[in-house]
Amino acid sequence: MVTIPISVIICTRNRLDKLRRCLAAFGKIKTEHQWELVVVDNGSTDSTAEYLASLPAHIAGATVRTVREPLPGLAIARNTGVGVSRGDIVAFTDDDCYVAPDYVDAMVRAFEDATIGFIGGRILLYDKNDLPITINESEEYSKILPRIFIGTGHVQGANMAFRRSTLERIGGFDEVFIGACEDTDTIARASWAGIAGAYDPRPTVFHHHGRRTKDQQRQIWAFYDRGRGAYYAKHILNRASRPTYLRAWAKITLAQLHDAPTLRARLTLLNGMRRELAGAVRYLRVRH
Repeated sequence: MVTIPISVIICTRNRLDKLRRCLAAFGKIKTEHQWELVVVDNGSTDSTAEYLASLPAHIAGATVRTVREPLPGLAIARNTGVGVSRGDIVAFTDDDCYVAPDYVDAMVRAFEDATIGFIGGRILLYDKNDLPITINESEEYSKILPRIFIGTGHVQGANMAFRRSTLERIGGFDEVFIGACEDTDTIARASWAGIAGAYDPRPTVFHHHGRRTKDQQRQIWAFYDRGRGAYYAKHILNRASRPTYLRAWAKITLAQLHDAPTLRARLTLLNGMRRELAGAVRYLRVRH
């Protein structure tokens, strides 16, 4: 296979309006690097397929490649995208995100350090009327050392990238994850394979998630609770990572209890833990 410096993969399902705006931002990319844009239609039933068929062969100098993955699941769709991509660097963003014009150059620079096998980038809020959630505004570069606990949210699937060799070494995304935390799990498996990574604020995307109400926030947190439970269960069952993840889980739980002094706050915390347990049980049932 002929490789190129970087592939950018977007997975989408029944969100055509968001996808149109996402791809419009890619049209503003400025770079001298050879790159490609891979769009995975994850079984959409709206007009996404027709729209993708109408895309030009190139956007901002990038070759545009589209593929359909009928089986639902973000991990499945991402693996499909990786399978048809050609980049030595494989970057991911979401269909409700807008990349900065220097995104490709910033991603390439992030991997100039040969010791870095994966990175997470900066995620800013696009619409100030949206809730300030599912973002990471940090401007501080930080290394992610091998064989450590990886907390959820530090690196997010809306802006992350891997060397192709890293994904090949760990076997890609775990397709048992049908919801949240497949991104964190992939980062963690890379770390526990002895690969170093980083949070690098230079590659930047703007997240246009559209959530503005408390009900919407509760729904997304519940979704993340179940994914986090699956993630914790997987790495607690792993003999190598078990002690580290048990200590981290206990520390996080005690800190949350300390920060929830009222009965209502503790009930909310217990509901979250119940959802984590449900996510763990589901993962174990499907895996085993």
